[in-house]
Amino acid sequence: MLSKAWNKYKRFPVQVRASFWFLICSFLQKGISVITTPIFTRLLSTAEYGQYSVFDSWLKIVTIFVSLHLYSGVYIQGLVKFSDDRKRYSSSLQGLTLLLCVGWTVVYLLFHEYWNRLFTLTTVQMLAMLVMIWATAAFNLWAGEQRVEYRYQRLVIATLVVSVAKPVVGIICIRYATDKVTARILGLALVELVGYAGFFIVQMKRGKQFYSSKYWKHALMLNLPLVPHYLSQTVLNSADRIMIKSMVGPSEAGIYSLAYSISQIMLLFNTALSHTLSPWIYQKIKDNRAEDISRVAYLAMGLIAVVNLALIAVAPEVVRAFAPPSYHEAIWVIPPVAMSVLFIFCYDLFAKFEFYHEKTRLIMIASVIGALLNVVLNYIFIKRYGYCAAAYTTLVCYIVYVMAHYLFMRRICNQYMNGVVVYKPSVLLTVFTVFLAAGFALMMTYNYPVFRYSVIALMLLAMILWRKRIVRAFRHIMSLRKAR
Repeated sequence: MLSKAWNKYKRFPVQVRASFWFLICSFLQKGISVITTPIFTRLLSTAEYGQYSVFDSWLKIVTIFVSLHLYSGVYIQGLVKFSDDRKRYSSSLQGLTLLLCVGWTVVYLLFHEYWNRLFTLTTVQMLAMLVMIWATAAFNLWAGEQRVEYRYQRLVIATLVVSVAKPVVGIICIRYATDKVTARILGLALVELVGYAGFFIVQMKRGKQFYSSKYWKHALMLNLPLVPHYLSQTVLNSADRIMIKSMVGPSEAGIYSLAYSISQIMLLFNTALSHTLSPWIYQKIKDNRAEDISRVAYLAMGLIAVVNLALIAVAPEVVRAFAPPSYHEAIWVIPPVAMSVLFIFCYDLFAKFEFYHEKTRLIMIASVIGALLNVVLNYIFIKRYGYCAAAYTTLVCYIVYVMAHYLFMRRICNQYMNGVVVYKPSVLLTVFTVFLAAGFALMMTYNYPVFRYSVIALMLLAMILWRKRIVRAFRHIMSLRKAR
């Protein structure tokens, strides 16, 4: 049986095999981090866990300014556009990234006391952050080249080794340190520096080009307009933890961060489906067959909705498994944050049209609206109702975010696609309304465990009865890899 499966696997095109392993890499990076969360919640107090989570939030924000996310869409586009000079292109972007990181490090060192006060971090923590930004960017540039060329073996090995080393080194550092937060940060910085620096050397040796006016200009011209978009997305994901620590306290930030991390597990399903659907959707848009998208997209929305409702149903048990009793209040944060995951997935479906037609200004407008609204609502409602309010402001902001992208998608369809209606408003409204109602209804059962367990049993029974439909739906979506 194993040899039959192996022979079948070998017959798959390299693109399919590569897509599968790239997906495995994504699960390894996030999955191992999630699995080890119960260890760190027991090694760190809620206040210490909150302080580390705030560092992680600042890391995501500072990364955008320091690295400009050069390893994101612009790099992949350049690898395709300059395929005949890919090695020099890659090494030049490694050079540009290094220059940006060194430049920002100098700026930090000159005014380190100001930056330390602004971020409420120590000098050691800030320098570790800058090291992590460079090392991660170096790895992502190398990994992007591997993905474009369908070379997945080394990428899988590197991802596995680093993903395992991070928690192992982190646990050792914390056990033998008095400042556990700094120990956790230094452990991550050490692993990433040792594990990723070599990829910078590899690409520089191959390309032998540190500076290229052509490639630097191309990267900066395309990526600079997207910085507000990347920043707004990060603020929408991270501002709540920073504001909770500042306005309420580090312990509450730790509890909120645990709930947020658990809810974000479901983003793995978003990533899986998005990686599968994205090339297919772009091809449909290119072929003027956008009306074919909705049937598959509605199916994907349903799958995302179901897995998030399942998480909401068992949230109390998950929190007990992930953390000691001091984190119990996290159960009330999980439902609204988990419900946000469906809207994050839908944003990606709608934004595909903006990216395809290179309407970066529209992308930026929607992102900035969502981020600014999140900061304002957090400021108002955290003060009035406490840190749990941040979960509901996050949900509201993602709903507004999705509405903006949907309206911009309709505008693009009217301008460039003969007014085709890809997603019917009535269907979307029904899906969102039923999903939200079910999510909040499940949350209301947390104080009535017998009733909740009965609901969970009914959900499991429904999944068993409809298992063939669910499997068919999943197979249909996965088959799109071969169809493109």
